[in-house]
Amino acid sequence: MSIFSIVINQLNGTLPDNIGLTLPNLRHLAISINKFFGSIPISLSNASRLETIDLFNNKLVGQVPTDLGNLLDLRRLSVGQNNLGSNSSMDLDFLTSLKNCTKLKILEFSSNNFGGSLPNSIRNLSMQLSALYLDGNQLSGIIPTALENFINLTTLNMGNNLFTGSIPAYFMKFQKLEGLDLGGNRLSGHIPSSIDCLTLQYLYLQGNSFQGNLSPSWASLRGLQYLDLSRNNLSGSIPKDLQNLSLLYLNLSFNNLEGEVPTEGVFRNASIISVTGNKKLCGGIPELQLQACDIKVKKRGKSHALKLTVIIVCGILCFLLSSLFLVLYWRRKSKKKSSSTLSNTELISKVSYKKLYQVTGGFSPNNLIGSGGFGSVYKGNGIIDQEEMIIAVKVLNLQQKGASKSFIAECNVLRNIRHRNLVKTLTCCASIDYKGNEFKAIVFEFMANGSLENWLHPNIDNENQSRNLNLLQRLIIAIDVASALHYLHEHCKRPIIHCDLKPSNVLLDNDMIAHVSDFGLARLLSATNDVSQNQTSTVGIKGSIGYAAPEYGMGGEVSKQGDVYSYGILVLEMFTGRRPTDKMFKDGFNLHNFVRMALPERLVQIVDPNLSTREVEETAPATEIDNDDNDDHNNIEAEEENNHIENLSRMNANMHNCLLSVFKVGLACSMESPRERINMEDVTRELYKIKNAFLGIGIHGR
Repeated sequence: MSIFSIVINQLNGTLPDNIGLTLPNLRHLAISINKFFGSIPISLSNASRLETIDLFNNKLVGQVPTDLGNLLDLRRLSVGQNNLGSNSSMDLDFLTSLKNCTKLKILEFSSNNFGGSLPNSIRNLSMQLSALYLDGNQLSGIIPTALENFINLTTLNMGNNLFTGSIPAYFMKFQKLEGLDLGGNRLSGHIPSSIDCLTLQYLYLQGNSFQGNLSPSWASLRGLQYLDLSRNNLSGSIPKDLQNLSLLYLNLSFNNLEGEVPTEGVFRNASIISVTGNKKLCGGIPELQLQACDIKVKKRGKSHALKLTVIIVCGILCFLLSSLFLVLYWRRKSKKKSSSTLSNTELISKVSYKKLYQVTGGFSPNNLIGSGGFGSVYKGNGIIDQEEMIIAVKVLNLQQKGASKSFIAECNVLRNIRHRNLVKTLTCCASIDYKGNEFKAIVFEFMANGSLENWLHPNIDNENQSRNLNLLQRLIIAIDVASALHYLHEHCKRPIIHCDLKPSNVLLDNDMIAHVSDFGLARLLSATNDVSQNQTSTVGIKGSIGYAAPEYGMGGEVSKQGDVYSYGILVLEMFTGRRPTDKMFKDGFNLHNFVRMALPERLVQIVDPNLSTREVEETAPATEIDNDDNDDHNNIEAEEENNHIENLSRMNANMHNCLLSVFKVGLACSMESPRERINMEDVTRELYKIKNAFLGIGIHGR
């Protein structure tokens, strides 16, 4: 049997405890609108093919089983209108297991006795979730950010609970939302005017403590049919534009609204609107039985018109005089600044396309040293700013023409950013190439030791295989990069989000000091391509696969926490030697989980094999290594290749503790939830502690 449906009857009794065992092939279980009592059988999880569980409107008690996550094909779970739960914080523990139900589209547990706050584990539910009903319970606390990932929601019902706080701004991401019910809670604050961006058909916000005025922009909610804002603290007048909505129901009663009620459109039908309990409302159609708008008030208003006119005229005259004074002042000031501003613009844009063409050998492929989403980088050797030097020229990928002034302005910003661990911007070029195409490039100082990417994953054909970073060098590089990000996030005039941190964007100079490159390029290209800084569709702004924060893939805006995630992945890669795009990482298994699952017992198994040889030689007692019997060279090579874990197992406690601490920092940075990640200031402080502890026992290194 695959379908068992007995809905809308008068059946009672308990559900068989072994129902999941006796019906293992069951796909659809529907017993809603009956009188069954008792608990939900735990054996349901054994019917592994279940797609629908509909237990709605019975008399079931107890807790929802916590092993329903075994039902990988589950699409609908409905347990509403029962007596489940005990008004405790443990009532929603079943949500944690549902993270495995990746096909779940409808989750309904309304009108029960569930208590506590929504757990963070709810964020792990299926991204396919289209309907979430949790109304009519005793749920409390603020509406958590854990819900913001459900961008495919069409219905969200959280009404008649004890939620506090305000309507989260991320609700505006729910572009498919047709129904929103937050009524009967303890919410407060202003109703976001941007709610008009949604495609709502019904909106219930009644019975809260919302304040502020009704926004005229709500008139753009053309599909809205039901609107209930009653029993709040809304004030001001009713916007006349609301009469253009094709509403079937409008309830504005028991607020603090005032002024004249419109008489057209929806306001012509007294049977579908309610405005009672607003003592200062007047007018409207006769059926509403409101007081007439006071004519005396209008006359009194006219009597004050002359005084008001005099005040306005005086105000305008004062404003004009003040404006004239300010114009004269700023004209004088701008003259003083114009020469210096002009010189700055000329300074940064004075390198011509011809000059860059010459120093790079015509942008020869032989001088190409890197390429990525932002553009290609060429090595150049020539005289720049009257000084002969080796430079790196990044030729930007342009999506559209124009915005040269914005490009120069952003280059000026980058040029003025100075930090020991940031690649220095020397100048830039905005011109036309020899083919008549628009050309934009930035000139950086050249880093002799290339990128961290080439040191971690040397190319067999092009790289010297003897190059290898020891533990201390990697630790110092991690500190350098952390310091750079901390500076960009907290100490720039405008915080800068890197958006694309990865090993290829970490460059090493002659002294092996790390310098972060490509910072600010996302914003710079936004200016170049005439795209808003807040938009997230700019080239490279989403980052690179494996390094980009998971929230970016779900439409989240760029943030400092996104950079922290990328940094955490970079750290884990530096000390495991594994790219986040390794073939072993698939089906939800990633570099973060790879490290987390190994610590602390299997730490030696995940450490980069290239760390073993030098570190063990420096730290392990000579008596622990005995290769006297290995006379055959090939046998020695095979043993070294296959037994690096054995080498690492001989590391001393100091090295082990150092690696364990570094991995913990990497994990703390790469948590899936942005709120759970630490900030770069704490990262930098922690890494310095790790470094000092490591050096305190006399390990050699830079």
